[in-house]
Amino acid sequence: MTLRDTEITLNDGTKTTLNDIAGDNLILVVNTASECGFTPQLHQLENLQETYGGRGLTVIGAPSNQFGGQEPLPDEEIQQHYAEDYNVSFPLLSKSDVNGEDADSVFQELTKNADVDGEAGDVKWNFEKFLIDSDGEVVARFRSATTPDDPDVVALLEEKLPE
Repeated sequence: MTLRDTEITLNDGTKTTLNDIAGDNLILVVNTASECGFTPQLHQLENLQETYGGRGLTVIGAPSNQFGGQEPLPDEEIQQHYAEDYNVSFPLLSKSDVNGEDADSVFQELTKNADVDGEAGDVKWNFEKFLIDSDGEVVARFRSATTPDDPDVVALLEEKLPE
């Protein structure tokens, strides 16, 4: 069993897996929050989905209220808010913790992987990004300040996605 086979819950309560959502696509999992200073990254994430979705990328948002209470909305309102205010069409997970004993099982695995500075461990803030390949391996971890349209992110997507 790989990370992609881990059971997750979508924003609408549906139980599924990352594989069921993305098939063989690369997956970019991002913990999100609607009242964070990084929330405008939702536009950039949607742009990545629109630009690279046809080549094999699936962006998945993972709302969490663990950082400064910046995701106070319930699941139904998160979906509506992201769609109306940020034009988000990519799938969203049910709001959950990304750190600690109650962390979502996907994040328990994701946080074992290091960022570019070699640091693994807890998610530090909203909008950390994890790129998962078709084998279920985390191939990159980007911290919050690295935007989805950062040249390093785009170059990695270009390298990993088919033409």
